[in-house]
Amino acid sequence: MSWTARFGVLSAAAALALYAALQAVDGVALKQAVDAWAAAPEPEKAARFATAEGIRWLEWGMRSYQNFLLGTALVLLGVVVAAARDVSRIIGYLMALSGLAYLVQGWIIGASGFSAANTLPTLVGIVAILAWTVWLLVSALRMKEAAPAGHMG
Repeated sequence: MSWTARFGVLSAAAALALYAALQAVDGVALKQAVDAWAAAPEPEKAARFATAEGIRWLEWGMRSYQNFLLGTALVLLGVVVAAARDVSRIIGYLMALSGLAYLVQGWIIGASGFSAANTLPTLVGIVAILAWTVWLLVSALRMKEAAPAGHMG
């Protein structure tokens, strides 16, 4: 199980790095391209729009890969949690379900961009993450309360 956990952590780290790059593309490059398009004189508008559109497509690609990596991380870490003895297996199953939802989102965005087809997988992912996060928090708080008085862990 240690290799599964390691690959899960590496996938999560890569997903986080891709998310940072995605924010640079979406929050900086795309904003600048759209602002330049909006302010451009009429003869330049088509070229400026094409630039903004290209950056938007780059955003789709980066979001797709980021979702694939995050989904992979959640599935792998869900397997690890489901195999753990101190935590409910259902938490791991919900983690894996949220990971599968992100994998589907990555595929949809890669194939068709930000489309309505992504609504259901996004909703499933959000609900599953909320469920396992709250459940894991409650479990951790209960473990802390159940620990012996002299235990520092």
